[in-house]
Amino acid sequence: MSKCDSCSEKSSCSGKENCNIMEHKGNIKNIIGVISGKGGVGKSTVTTLLATLLKKSGYKVGILDADITGPSIPRLFGINEERATIKQVGEDKAEFEPVETKTGIKVMSLNLLIQNEDDPVIWRGPMITGVLNQMYGDTNWGDLDYLLIDMPPGTGDIALTVMQSIDLSGIVVVSTPQDMVSMIVKKVITMAQKMNIDVMGVIENMSYIKCGSCGEKTRIFSKKPAEEHAKYLGVKLLAELPVDLDLIERMEKGEIEDYIIYNVEYDKIVNEIV
Repeated sequence: MSKCDSCSEKSSCSGKENCNIMEHKGNIKNIIGVISGKGGVGKSTVTTLLATLLKKSGYKVGILDADITGPSIPRLFGINEERATIKQVGEDKAEFEPVETKTGIKVMSLNLLIQNEDDPVIWRGPMITGVLNQMYGDTNWGDLDYLLIDMPPGTGDIALTVMQSIDLSGIVVVSTPQDMVSMIVKKVITMAQKMNIDVMGVIENMSYIKCGSCGEKTRIFSKKPAEEHAKYLGVKLLAELPVDLDLIERMEKGEIEDYIIYNVEYDKIVNEIV
C-alpha cells in the first residue's frame, strides 16, 4: 500500500503540489527503511548486508545513509575516501551524483559530502532534517529496484521525516535478543503502524554464536528463541543472524561485497522482501 492509498486527504487531494511526499530524481521502484529503536544493534551492518544480497541477486540497489550524525555506510563499503560529485544547477540549487561501490551499489551519505569523515556534525534537528531532504531529493539515483534508507535509531526527527515524507514500500526492523532492546524497538514498530507504514518484519542480529567445530549454537544475550521476541513485537521474524567474525573482519576492511555468503538466513531475508 502506498502513502497515497492510506492518506486521509486522498478523496480531496488536488495534486502533488499539496502533498507532503517528497519527490526524488530517478526511477526508484521500492524504498525500504532499515530502523531500530536503539543504537548498537547492527542496523547499518544489516543495511549493507541487505544491499549486497540484493545486488548479488541481480537488482539495482542504492543506499541513503540517513544517520546524519553517525554515518557509517561509506566506511563499511570501503568508499570513505571518495567524495560525491556536486553540480550546480541554479543559483542556489545543487545536484549530487552518488558514489558507487565496487559492485555498483549507489551510496549517498553526509560523509561523502564533507571534507573529513571524522568531523562531528553539531547541528540541531531542523538543519539535520534539511540535509536529509537534500540528499534524498537532489541525488541522481538513476534506475533503482531498491533504495535502502539506513535510519538513525529511535523515533526522532529523521524517523518522523522519513515516514511522513518519503513514499516507503515498508520498513525492516533490526533488534537484538534482549527484553530491554525489544521494549525500545516496540516503540518504533508502534510508531510505524500508527503512520500506516508496512512493517515487513524484524531481523534479530547477534542472535547466537555458532561453534566452528561442531556447529552448536550458543545464545549469549538471551535464552529466549528469536520467535518469542518477534511474537512480543507483533511482527514477522525475517531472520536471526549470528555473531559472524568473518563478516565483521570484512566490514572493518570495507570488503563486505567480497564476503562469500552461504547462509540460509540471508536467503530468507531476500525472499521475504522482494
